[in-house]
Amino acid sequence: MAHSKEVFRCPVSQLMNVLSGPWTMYILWVLSTDGPTRFGALKRRIEGISTKVLTERLRLLEQEGILFRHYEPTVPPQVTYGLTDRGQELVGILDQLNLLAQRWYGQTAECVGV
Repeated sequence: MAHSKEVFRCPVSQLMNVLSGPWTMYILWVLSTDGPTRFGALKRRIEGISTKVLTERLRLLEQEGILFRHYEPTVPPQVTYGLTDRGQELVGILDQLNLLAQRWYGQTAECVGV
């Protein structure tokens, strides 16, 4: 008998699967510190990320209910992303990671890119 995908997974495993993708934690960090941000500004702020990867990560985080996407049908269209209430629950963890990073790697004037 072939094995099917597990229906029930460990909640920590599920969360880590979402958060461990490339650039994900940094996207969340930027949104937690800058607030709602338009797509182009996110792309500029996260130096080195491709449009494809940024789009994929944002879609996944939106599907998980961590981010909201606000679309304005202007020319050109304006798309803004921000943290939902669920995403806001991560802010304390992101702040703790920031403090740890500062202790381990020293404090810099400004973080740009990963």
